[in-house]
Formats: sequence, C-alpha cells, structure tokens
Amino acid sequence: MTGGPEGSFPELVPGADWGEPRSRAVTWYDPAATVALGGGLSGLEFMRALATGRIPPPPIAQLLGMWPTKVDVGLAVFECRPDESVYNTIGMVHGGLVCTLADSAAGCAVHTTLDAGVSYSSIGITVTFLRPVTLDSGTLVATGRVVKPGRRVATATAEIVDGTGRLVATASSSCLVTAPAG
Repeated sequence: MTGGPEGSFPELVPGADWGEPRSRAVTWYDPAATVALGGGLSGLEFMRALATGRIPPPPIAQLLGMWPTKVDVGLAVFECRPDESVYNTIGMVHGGLVCTLADSAAGCAVHTTLDAGVSYSSIGITVTFLRPVTLDSGTLVATGRVVKPGRRVATATAEIVDGTGRLVATASSSCLVTAPAG
C-alpha cells in the first residue's frame, strides 16, 4: 500500500476512472467575533441573535451547513441540508453529521436557559440512528429540548426528522454548566 506522509490519505490509483472530482468551498467568520458579540448576553439572547443573523455563526455551522431556525427557553431547532460531501464509504450521510446536528440542537437548547456569563460544554451524548440519511432525505430538522436544567449539569434531548417528517435519529445529552470565575 502506498501512501503519503504519516497521517495523510494514501496516493490515489493512477488512471482510475472515477469521473471529475467535485469540490465545495467553505467560508467562515472569525469565531472570536461570535464570542465577543455574545459577551454580556443571556443564553436566550445569544441564541436569538445567532438565529436572526445579528452575530456570525460558528465555523462548524458553516462547514456542515446547519443553522438555527427557532429558539425559545429550553428549545433550539436547527436545520441542515446535507450534500454528498458528507457521505461515508457506504453511500449515505455520515453519522457524525447527524450526531453533530443533535449535539448542537441539544446543547443550544441548554444554552437558552443560561444567564449571561454562564457557559456550557457537552460532556456526553448518546445517539440512536433509526434510518439512513441520503440526499433524498431532504432538509434535516433537529429539535433540542431541555429535560432538566441545572446549575452544574443540564440534560437535553434531540429528535431529528427528514424532509418528509420521518424520525431519523434521537439523542440524549448531558452538558456541564460553568459559572463565571470570580
């Protein structure tokens, strides 16, 4: 087996007839701007500013093409229109995208319950994949809901449906809540 430097993808087979390579451009904003503009906002205010475009989205959202469409206390809804750039080796959307979408919806639902200056970090997520996701699945909608807000640990769930409303995955998440230093 030939390959490039350690940790890189192996050299491609010369002369293989795979068709023309495809590409996708990704642009994003400096994540420090998102953090700075969100400073002093409650979690709900921050999520509303993100959903309405008053603050820039985080790079992962730009990379995966997901965006918040609805937020309220204890609720965050995200949409994502996957393309074939996120396909796995068996011809469907990689479960990592579905997991990231669930993690974002559940975590941001927790974020909506936090006061200004309080942050969170996902500490555990369990995802159950119920059906394959392909381009034919259409736009995915992930709904995150807080099950139990907390001062140290909060829990939330996420449900992801495809463009026809079929449930494709569920998730349960735990988030560590971190109060500001001082």
